[in-house]
Amino acid sequence: MNRREFHRRLAGAALAGTAGAAKASPQGPIALRGQQGDDPLPVSIMLWTVFTKLPFEARLEKVAEAGYRHVELVGEFEKWSEEDYRRALGKARELGITFDATSGVRHSLADPAERDAMLDDLKNLVAIAERLNCPAVILLSGNEVPGMRRAQQHQSCIEGLKRGAQLIEGKNMRLLLESIDPEENPHCFLTRASEGFEIIRAVNHPQVQFLYDFYHEQVAEGNLIEKLVKNFNLVGLCHIADVPGRHEPGTGEIDYTNIYRKLAELNYAHLIAMEFLPRRDPVRTLREARLQAISAFASASAARRS
Repeated sequence: MNRREFHRRLAGAALAGTAGAAKASPQGPIALRGQQGDDPLPVSIMLWTVFTKLPFEARLEKVAEAGYRHVELVGEFEKWSEEDYRRALGKARELGITFDATSGVRHSLADPAERDAMLDDLKNLVAIAERLNCPAVILLSGNEVPGMRRAQQHQSCIEGLKRGAQLIEGKNMRLLLESIDPEENPHCFLTRASEGFEIIRAVNHPQVQFLYDFYHEQVAEGNLIEKLVKNFNLVGLCHIADVPGRHEPGTGEIDYTNIYRKLAELNYAHLIAMEFLPRRDPVRTLREARLQAISAFASASAARRS
């Protein structure tokens, strides 16, 4: 399942009336540099975007061929047997690949009526993430609740994340809230990064952060770098794709070189993840995107030190 399909399923459920031990400090993010050789910026791939017709282990081999050692998942493990887990983890170890984030919570943060089901989803997903040695779970807000005031749904997201934080307290695990632009899912409650940052600030927990997806925010509102600077201490992961089309950086309107430079100036220490649909050969395109990010980041870091 890819993320768009995941969003469509959530939207369909809402329309049908279905209810259903390192810490990241707000003053200093977890340091991840050095996990991928000497790269100044660790770069991941959101796996749903590439190599989808290949078996899972072959997809990891392609990821490694492109020069990556970090992978993010969206429920690829849903139907895995014990043997599937064994093969996947064995291949990851062989290639030196880590799973750095996953999503898959299906019930809503925004709907208080779904709180218990959401927490059950999260508990199950955290157990899977721990099995995969994956230190982060991505959460979406869920869809708007018809007839409920927006302020109530906003508060429900805060309370849901606070309850979720209790499930991971003291674990090597983070929760990452992500907003989805209204063109991709017009039913989604959280469509703006600015409101997402407000929610994370209100949760005020070192293991709960914001996933800043530059693609979604450019579609939703833009003004990417100013929001990054103002809310930098709340950012735990960045997702990368260009607008329009969700293709590789350089194909659209987002100046990623400036974004990478700003991340370096801010001393960003988390991963970024490529979540784009390559227009050309995926291995070559992913390799070029990674090197572009590392080069711009390293150049700005060197200038900052000089």
